[in-house]
Amino acid sequence: MENEKKLIITVTTANSWIYPELKNWPETLDDLIETIVQCHKAGAAIAHIHLIRGKEKEIVQRIREQCDIIIQAGMSSDPIEKRKPLFDSKPDMVSIILNHHDERFTSVELHQLHPREELEKYCKTCKEYKIKPEWEVWHHGSIWNLNYLIKKNLIDGPHFLSVFFNWPGGAWSPPEPGEYLHRIKYFPKDSLHTVSIMGSEQVKIATLAVSMGGHIRVGTEDYPFIKEGVPAKNNAEIVKNWVLISEKMGRSVATPSEARNMIGI
Repeated sequence: MENEKKLIITVTTANSWIYPELKNWPETLDDLIETIVQCHKAGAAIAHIHLIRGKEKEIVQRIREQCDIIIQAGMSSDPIEKRKPLFDSKPDMVSIILNHHDERFTSVELHQLHPREELEKYCKTCKEYKIKPEWEVWHHGSIWNLNYLIKKNLIDGPHFLSVFFNWPGGAWSPPEPGEYLHRIKYFPKDSLHTVSIMGSEQVKIATLAVSMGGHIRVGTEDYPFIKEGVPAKNNAEIVKNWVLISEKMGRSVATPSEARNMIGI
């Protein structure tokens, strides 16, 4: 189908963990809502959002009142027991890491275990709430765990995978074309993927993904620049830049409605 060739752009509007001095991301609830709406207008089909604790339902409701962007709730570092308010807000998708968190940022050391028992709970909870999992793939062990869940018939396709590169810490993987090509070779059938790259190497991996039929995740959390040395004014500018790049590469961007059909929401 023609729509399946279109590019899904995910925008991640949270703060930059490695460039905290820039502050070109929304810092209030109202600014967050406005940013999401502007990114939707710019061409983003999915908004990856760190829902503010105690405001989860309000954020989801206010976004849906203004646009049809797919709401993907982030903060996969939290254990599932702490994420009930997130599930109760009923976003379209929820981020679930398929391996342990081991990250080191400018002022943060993050270590959080996510055993297979927790992953199984996520599968059951997502089915209960009718929320689509977004599976975070940081290395090949992530893929092993995903196949484990598939073999136990705990999840149904299509499987939406976010593939991480160059996030500092023990879960790091090199932002190199060879790493990308090697990893996607092992993805299960009936899956589609998007790439998340920290740092200036984003452009070479993201454009490779565009050329290979993959999708991209961009925004201030991953890389808050338009190009190296040029900070973005805001997240909508980042989205517009990638819409232009993808169209020059021959791929038009998917609307939220088209992306829903591709992802199986």
